[in-house]
This record gives sequence, C-alpha cells and structure tokens, in this order.
Amino acid sequence: MVDNQLLEYLENIISPERKERFIDILENRTNFITVAIEDVFQMHNTSAVVRSCDAFGVQTAHLIESKYSERLDKNIAMGAEQWVDTPRYATTAECIDALREKRYKIIATSPHTDSFLLDDFVIDEKIALFFGTERSGLSEEVLDKADGYVKVPMVGFSESLNISVSAAVILQDLTVKLKKTNFPWQLSEDEKLRIRLDWTKKSIKSIDAILCRYHKGG
Repeated sequence: MVDNQLLEYLENIISPERKERFIDILENRTNFITVAIEDVFQMHNTSAVVRSCDAFGVQTAHLIESKYSERLDKNIAMGAEQWVDTPRYATTAECIDALREKRYKIIATSPHTDSFLLDDFVIDEKIALFFGTERSGLSEEVLDKADGYVKVPMVGFSESLNISVSAAVILQDLTVKLKKTNFPWQLSEDEKLRIRLDWTKKSIKSIDAILCRYHKGG
C-alpha cells in the first residue's frame, strides 16, 4: 500500500514538470509484456535491453544471474535502471516459477523450428519474453519449459542478431501490437502510485535525510 501522504510530500519537492512527466510516462507503461534476461555475459547487452524496456514502455526486466552476477552497467543503461524494475533471480527455474505464478506465458526468443515469425506472433495473454546469452542462446531449461517461441524474420546471411538488437526489434513490434488490442495492458492505479513514489524518491538529493525528517514529523 502506497503512502499517499508521503508521495504528496515528496512531489512538492520536485518540479511540477517532473511530476507531470512521471504521470504521462506511466500512462504508457505496461507489465502485460515483461522481459527475462538469462545469464548474459556482456554487461552492456543486459543494460541495453533494460534501456529498450524503458524506451518501449515495458516496466519490468527480470535478470537471471546464476552464472554472471550483477550484469547491469549503469553507464550503458543511461539511467534506464532507475525507471525499470529489475528483480533478480539466482536460477532460471526460480524466475520461470515466479512468472508462472503471475500467469505469464513463457515465450522463448529463439530460431527454434517451432518459432513464430515476429510478424505472425499474436498476443493472446500476458507474455514473458526470454532472451539468452550472446554465446549460446537460451538454456535448454527455458526452451523445454517455454509455452511458445518467436524469432525476428531475416533475409540476409546472418542467422541471428545481437541480444540487444533483437530485444529492441521485438519489443517495438509487440508493444505496438499490444496497444491495438482490448487487453487491460496498462499498469493498475496501485502500480502507478508505487512507481511514482519510487521515481520521485530517486529524483531527490539527500532523500534519506528528507525521509527521516518526514517520519519524525518535521
């Protein structure tokens, strides 16, 4: 439950323009589509995927770090890590189980023989898009447990794209498709308030001191 009084108190500290910017951006945010990044070795690739999530309005990027920990490069993400939720998981199974509990359909991005071409992929329920390491792709665990597969159509000599490029192409296409549906793709009001509070806190210098003063009634 969001402390609305605290949110109002903190929003009086930031500029009205920044407050309105947060509200406007949240109107285009979604958790109907989410992303999971599995054991990506190159930090800049993980960071670039997070940046694409921010750019195309996907609020959450789930980071699986069973092999390589803390792959988020803040310089490459260019501040996107402040605006995108990035829950972390020690294993792939933990991430898949958590997403299934939230009723996501697990979609592996892979040149799998059963993959839908991106142009033909239909969003019919909440989806979690899994992206794998640039070295060997997604693990067999994800491929075995996936409910479906999607791939970017290509007509050149290259058989695959860099993960960050693939994520940007897929997210741009699917978020446009999603917003043309009648699904309740926008964040709930509670989600919007929670994120507004989080973003507002991150926008204020000396936030710890200000929160201390607030809670003391100063």
